[in-house]
Amino acid sequence: MSETDSAAARAAEFERWANLFTAHRAFSHPSELHGALCGRLATGARMEDEAWLATVREHMGLAEETAEESDELAPFMANAYAGTLAQLQATDMSFQPLLPDDDYAIEQRLEALIAWVRGFLEGMAVTAGASLGEAPEEIRELIEDMVAISQLSEDEESDDESEQQLLEITEYVRLGALAVFTEFNEPEKPKGQAPTLH
Repeated sequence: MSETDSAAARAAEFERWANLFTAHRAFSHPSELHGALCGRLATGARMEDEAWLATVREHMGLAEETAEESDELAPFMANAYAGTLAQLQATDMSFQPLLPDDDYAIEQRLEALIAWVRGFLEGMAVTAGASLGEAPEEIRELIEDMVAISQLSEDEESDDESEQQLLEITEYVRLGALAVFTEFNEPEKPKGQAPTLH
């Protein structure tokens, strides 16, 4: 997949999430929910469908009945969960946070990035909690950086320098999420490989 194709696929994915959130009148940001999922997965948690759907409902501010009446919510979120985990596990490091593309104003893109990072930190805290304090120094520094990013101001004026900074921060966050995932998750065993006996 070319860089252009993958960018188009990411943009389309964000639009699908955004449309779902709009259709359900969710009061939260789709990037924040994706960040929360990534934070949990990155720190080693795995969720059954029902637990994931409960997290989705809580984030979106949906009543259980509303979620149950929706034909699209559960299948969409089940696919989103599986796809996100597969991306984080991919050996080509192709994982991307769920963010709007360059068609959106820089303020909206920055708002989405901040929301994603807040979600990621929350997901990590829910899953790993106190053990984060015992993580290697580079992971602790990364978390401190992410906390600082989550507190950035969203009213950024658009110019070439701020565009470049946003790109750099987004890439730092992306690689940071992968670093956390690598730290807290065992490497995937190739399929069909027999377990080794010690």
